[in-house]
Amino acid sequence: MTAEELQRQVELLIRQVAHWEAPRWAARAGTGDVSRAELMHALVQRLADRAAGAEGEPHRRVPRLDNDLVLPDQLRVLTADLVAAHPPPPVLATSAADVVETRRAL
Repeated sequence: MTAEELQRQVELLIRQVAHWEAPRWAARAGTGDVSRAELMHALVQRLADRAAGAEGEPHRRVPRLDNDLVLPDQLRVLTADLVAAHPPPPVLATSAADVVETRRAL
């Protein structure tokens, strides 16, 4: 798995959701008992945790902002952080699979 493939999957997800307004983010996700926004934030947090791990840093909580419309931007930034940390291919593969799974669930 390459960083480019992860970034491609992230861009597909962002294109899917970037135009959503607050009610659509607040709707229940297709899987689980969480909102779409909560599902997306959980993905962002997992990517942040993997970036911290690749950098040898402790995990830090990604703030859950009041405005769900920023979630695509948070995803983009945390993906860039992960790629910049140069994680091993299995971490990139797991992350890309996570993005694909999230896309399907939304």
